[in-house]
Amino acid sequence: MPKATALWLIENTTLTFQQIADFCELHILQVEALANETASIQPLDPITSGQLTKLEIQRCESNPQAVLNLCTVERKEFRKQKAYVPLAKRKEIPNAVLWIVKHHPHVSDVSISRLLATTKDTVKKIREGAYWDYKNLFPKDPVLLALCSQNALDTMLVS
Repeated sequence: MPKATALWLIENTTLTFQQIADFCELHILQVEALANETASIQPLDPITSGQLTKLEIQRCESNPQAVLNLCTVERKEFRKQKAYVPLAKRKEIPNAVLWIVKHHPHVSDVSISRLLATTKDTVKKIREGAYWDYKNLFPKDPVLLALCSQNALDTMLVS
């Protein structure tokens, strides 16, 4: 990867070989060799990979003595996809919803539906007692049913 990044910097910027060598942690002779030979390496754009910004490259192009600094921008967290709930456990979701509604009535329907991979309508009907099988529901802890982790439940309760 350092050679691929160095090759991209050689081809697309006016940075000095020393600046590129320092950033990619290569010897300056390796950078010169990359510049002189026909590359069998695919260049890697450090801007799209999040290593550098255009502003950082422009700053160092204007000052040959400047050192490139690795970008430390925090990356966005990806939204966690809903976990697959096996068929055998799906029938336990209404019991878990009832447990949360009884023990933590302040939690919103949206939060419960996200935690237990169910619909807001189901949560609303269980809360109101209008669920089609309400008489047969028993409150069961969703952590013990393995529908969510204790950390996820605690996080939902706090927020």
